[in-house]
Parts: sequence; C-alpha cells; structure tokens
Amino acid sequence: MDVLTTIKDYLWDYILLFGLIGIGIYMSIRLRFPQVTRLFPSIGKLFRDIKNKVPVQEGRMTPFQSLATAIAAQVGTGNIVGVATAIASGGPGAAFWMMLSAFFGMSTIFSEAVLAQFYREEKDGHLVGGPAYYIKKGMKSKWLSIVFAILTIIALGIVGLMVQSNAIVTSLSESFKLSGTWITIGLAAIVGVILTGGMQRIAGFSEKVVPLMAFAYILGSVIIIFMNLGMFLPALKMIFVGAFTPKAIGGGVLGITIQKAVQLGLARGLFSNEAGMGSTPHSHAVASTDHPAEQGFIAMIGVFISTFMICLATVMVNLTSGSYDPSIPAAEMAKEATLMTQRGFTNGFGTFGGAFLSISLASFALTTIIGWYFFAESNVIM
Repeated sequence: MDVLTTIKDYLWDYILLFGLIGIGIYMSIRLRFPQVTRLFPSIGKLFRDIKNKVPVQEGRMTPFQSLATAIAAQVGTGNIVGVATAIASGGPGAAFWMMLSAFFGMSTIFSEAVLAQFYREEKDGHLVGGPAYYIKKGMKSKWLSIVFAILTIIALGIVGLMVQSNAIVTSLSESFKLSGTWITIGLAAIVGVILTGGMQRIAGFSEKVVPLMAFAYILGSVIIIFMNLGMFLPALKMIFVGAFTPKAIGGGVLGITIQKAVQLGLARGLFSNEAGMGSTPHSHAVASTDHPAEQGFIAMIGVFISTFMICLATVMVNLTSGSYDPSIPAAEMAKEATLMTQRGFTNGFGTFGGAFLSISLASFALTTIIGWYFFAESNVIM
C-alpha cells in the first residue's frame, strides 16, 4: 500500500499535475486563447439553440444535451467537499490556482471535444466516441486504446460509481436519519429507470436536472454571500494574497506553504472540471453539430460552470460565512473539511441550510453516476 501511495503521489504531484497544466498552456497559445475569444459567444449560441428548440436526432444528442451530460459528470461531491478540503489544507490561495487551472483547462477540453467529434463512429444507428476512439484511429494504436477503455471502465464505471453512491447514502442518512438500505434501494431504482432508457433518456434527464441543480446551488450560495457582504472583499483579498504569500494570512505558522496552495489548487481545479481526463469527450462526441469546433467551444462552458461558478461559489461561502477560520492550523482544519461548507450554509439558513447542502450533494452525486455510466458504457461497446 505504501508503494502504491508513493507512486500515486509522485505521478499526481509532479507528472500529471504539471503535465496537464503545461498542455493547457500550450494549447491556449496554439489556439489563440479560445477561452477568451469564443466562450461567451458560445454561451449566446447555446441559449439561441435552446430558444429555437433544436430537434433531437435519433442516436444523437443536441449540443446542449451533450453539455448537460458532461456537466452532470463534472459536477460531483468534489465541487463541494473537495473544494473545502483544498482551502482547508492549502489555504484560500488554493482557490486562485484552482481558477488558473480551469482557465487553461478550457483549451484542453476544447481539443478533447474536437477530437471526439472528428473520430467518432456510428454503431447500430447511434454515435459513439471518446479518447479510446481517437487514440485508435488518430494515433494508430489499438492496444493503447484498449488499455484506456479498460481503465476508464474501472475508474468511472466501477470505482467512481461506488464512491458517488456512498456519498449519496451517507449524506441523506446523516441529515434526514433515513435507512441506508432504503436509500440504496431507491437510488438503484432511479438510476435503473434512467439508464434503461438509453442515450435519449440520459440526455433528457441531464438537460432537465443539471441546470436546475446547478442554479439552485449557485443561488443558495449567492444569497449567503450577500448575507455576509461585508466579508466579500476580505475574502477576495485572502484568495489573492494567499496564492502568493500564504504567510501573510498565517500560513507560515499554520502549516500552509505556497507549494501546498499551488498543488492543491491545481489538483482541485483539474479534478472538478475533468479537463484532460478523457471523460467528457464521450458526451461531446455524440452531439449533432455542423463542425467539430462548434462542440469544442460548447465544451468550454462546462469548465466555466463547474469551476468558475460552482467551485468558486463553494469557496466564497466558506470564506464569507466564517466557516473557514484562518487561525486554526491547516492539519486540524483539513480533518473537518467535510463539515466546513455545511457550517457555512447552516450559518446562513439555519437547519434548512444543512438539509439544502445534503440534497445538493446527493443531486451532484446522482448526476455524476449517470454521466460516468454513460462514459464507461461508451468504452464497453468500442
């Protein structure tokens, strides 16, 4: 176990972390920063498509449905608990590096979506695609595509689903004193009904539930921020000062270093939006578009919503509500990271705040289960 932990720490802290950031920077420069020039025009186009009710083609998704399915997977428990852990262990400055990783990650996810569109295939009247497909056809490496497909099935379709399912059961049972057995049965029934409907039912579920879920959480967070408006500017100061000089907010004494802030912030950003992980291209591959680049621009919206809106909302709730206490050592704060955001909502909404957060966690985890299953299934049929 110690050997595996050492390998994991080395790969994640050095090779994967900075490798993905490096790729994001490189792609941003080569593509002339599409996250700056094309993000908001793409949001406008997406709203126009929704208003005009773009028809759904059999065996495909609309661009909005593909985006909603991607966001379903991107937005999980990590956007709440994981973000709290990052600022508890790395200080508020970790939020700055989280945003930076998301900024460059938009170019990475653009590239993933374009490749998924370009190398997708049609099987039994349905489009399928993803990294395994463009590795096989673009890199001409069948064995590597098989390895990727197997690892994706294990990571998302087995381990990932177990983690998210456990989060739902734990959150609801602790908040509402419900039986874990009955929650599990109910969860299995809901997921079963959605998944047995195939791509079209998954798409329909995602386009209805994901926007409502994200809007409710962001709205609740904004209300709490406004309730503590006097802490808004101090919170921003903690983020920017903590990113470069954590000692200025007690980091030197409390065990927070700039290296820790950078590592945890970048890692949380990458994990929260999945840019470069090879997961979301599976949903973007099946979108009906006139050109692959169009879906690439749409894919960037997922990173923007996941990290710049939902993750940042979590950060600001913790910093403005007082649930994050800079006087407590990072090691002690990290132990209570799972309760930090809950305290923030409870401080603002009372007992309703705890219930609201539990429902949000369960909703995020449920949509992640649906999204990850779809991604894993795309690799089974390759």
